[in-house]
Amino acid sequence: MSSESQSQTQTPEEKAREQLIDLAAEFYDQFAGGDIPEMKLPTRTKSNIEYNPNSGVWVYGDRTSTRSANSVRGARKLLKAVYTIEFLANQLEEDRSSTLRELYYLSESWDNNEAHFSDQDESNQLVEDLEIVSKVTREDFHMRPEESGATLMGPLKIKEQTRRGEREIHCQEDVGEGGYQIPNNPDTIEFLDHDTDFVMCVETGGMRDRLIENGFDEQYNCLVVHLKGQPARATRRITKRLHDELDLPVMVFCDGDPWSYRIYGSVAYGSIKSAHLSEYLATPQARYVGIQPEDIVEYDLPTDPLADSDVNALESELSDPRFQTDYWEEQIELQLEIGKKAEQQALAARGLDFVTDTYLPERLDAMGVI
Repeated sequence: MSSESQSQTQTPEEKAREQLIDLAAEFYDQFAGGDIPEMKLPTRTKSNIEYNPNSGVWVYGDRTSTRSANSVRGARKLLKAVYTIEFLANQLEEDRSSTLRELYYLSESWDNNEAHFSDQDESNQLVEDLEIVSKVTREDFHMRPEESGATLMGPLKIKEQTRRGEREIHCQEDVGEGGYQIPNNPDTIEFLDHDTDFVMCVETGGMRDRLIENGFDEQYNCLVVHLKGQPARATRRITKRLHDELDLPVMVFCDGDPWSYRIYGSVAYGSIKSAHLSEYLATPQARYVGIQPEDIVEYDLPTDPLADSDVNALESELSDPRFQTDYWEEQIELQLEIGKKAEQQALAARGLDFVTDTYLPERLDAMGVI
């Protein structure tokens, strides 16, 4: 069998393990050749993040840095990488999984004290480094974050791969009011059927519950995705799949403040932290349907004053390529002028049904979604 044919028949886990072993073999070959072992990575700083206007997402630039064993600090980093590679390769061979938090603590059991992680940020970053150099996601390494709890609810039927075999689930009829919990790796989900007209990504749990209690998902054939604040990778991945594979419009419903605008930005364009996965996670076609500064004025919503940090964040967004459109510049400048911010739940000042009976239908109609 040719290597190309073999690659096509491999599972994602087999490919991930092979990539890890190849990376370890590179270190061995460097040793054997009398070279100082090293690993090259994109420079992971804000100055090396570029907005790609063609794909509409954030990506790393051309600058690279080298992790080399020519210093004690560099040697320790490579030692930790080798131990982590061994752990991940064994984990995949045994068909096990672990959390990022467990990896941090597991290093305490490694026989070389120099390989122990000083904190979880260090182990998290190393996993991200291995993603970049191996071109394999941590999900295929069987690494997962602590439970995100993000859910979706709506007229979608899926097939899910579990340790107990396949199961079919309708994300309205077969789940409780809490909805279907998004798994760590949404690529294990197969979309079977749907009556969905659009996807509504909602920042807060309170507003998500309001939409479900008011029957918004049923009335408008809407799939409600709870972002749970800054969305986890799994949430962004399934949102992208829903758009790309089912051709569903994606709307993002957030609070009216600069930090929530960045939540929208991470869904639509990706985040600096995961720039190496932007094309895998981001949905550039996503549209913002959250609280706008003009809503604060038009509906006289209850507000809080902008803090200095809010003002600084808004001014930063004016120079952010993700927000350099006529719409965003107009809204951000208005917000700086009025000096106020408002939460989604502020719409309740006009009644508990206002958001589902008036606000969202009017906004979505004006945007041509319903």
